[in-house]
Amino acid sequence: MDTTGTLDEALQRLHGSGPERLGRLTNHAPMAVEALAAHGQARSVHRWLDLYADKLEEFPSGVEPVTAGNWRSALGDPRRAADWISHFEREIAARPWREVLTQWWPRLLPGMYGGSTHPVIRVGHAVRTLLAGESTAPRLAELAHGLGYWAARHRPVAGLAQLPGADSAAAALDAVPPVAVREGEFPARLDRVRGLPVWAAEVTDPGDARRRLTELVRAATHRYATHGHGEETMLVHAATAPNAVLRTLPALPHALWVPSLRAAWTASAAVTAMYAPDTPVACTPPGTRTPEEVFERALEHGDEHVIKLTDTALDFADEPALAAALRAVELSEPLR
Repeated sequence: MDTTGTLDEALQRLHGSGPERLGRLTNHAPMAVEALAAHGQARSVHRWLDLYADKLEEFPSGVEPVTAGNWRSALGDPRRAADWISHFEREIAARPWREVLTQWWPRLLPGMYGGSTHPVIRVGHAVRTLLAGESTAPRLAELAHGLGYWAARHRPVAGLAQLPGADSAAAALDAVPPVAVREGEFPARLDRVRGLPVWAAEVTDPGDARRRLTELVRAATHRYATHGHGEETMLVHAATAPNAVLRTLPALPHALWVPSLRAAWTASAAVTAMYAPDTPVACTPPGTRTPEEVFERALEHGDEHVIKLTDTALDFADEPALAAALRAVELSEPLR
């Protein structure tokens, strides 16, 4: 993890910006700069931010404070993003951040599908930083921004039919039926998901839940190498959303690990249903490229989703994962 202070500088720079732009597109910069710092690229953080700056909007105005008495009515209201972020800033200033996370995780987990799963991904990056190093003010503020964004975009999914599944995560993802109409934005497509295969439903042990979640992230990452062309940007989230949950588990009580697995599976499978292509392509091996070289390639490309998928791929760093990262480079438009 970065010890130069660059990440903290970047987060302070970003906390004057809102979590979205144009009313619907996520600000990916906090996640991307955390990934850069985590992989020893702190020297590139501000240069990357300069390229991304046109995608930032000013921090939104508040409506009214979120309190212990009114938070339920404010949940899922994107107009209240500033109110929610301020609420979590106050909470984290008053109590240890793990205590705040533990209280709010089960409240927020059912709604991790809002904001195209970006809020939970932002929280996962923030938690990784806090677990890896000092709990500095900018890093604590980043957790508040992530939790606040999640609360504002909270969007549950319920009533899904349980379809025949499979034993392995890879086979279960293969069994996901595509939505009937594959067009429109994320919310419209999510409304068309009617059922998902059953997978890992029998899990009750926290350790087993963590193993299964790791299996899911690996399978979704590998799958991008052969299926990413279905939608090169959105299919990234089939891997990065469950990985955000996986990265957060060490900060949570064991009692929350099993429901976390189930929510992560729903997210990964739903994204697969919404964007998977009709047919896969062959996986192109990464050749002799090392994980470090693959991350350098992602940084050179610059797209925020490419950086984040590569960050997840390097958690495994096997040939299919590296191939997936390089496939994202091939499919995506570079940041200019």
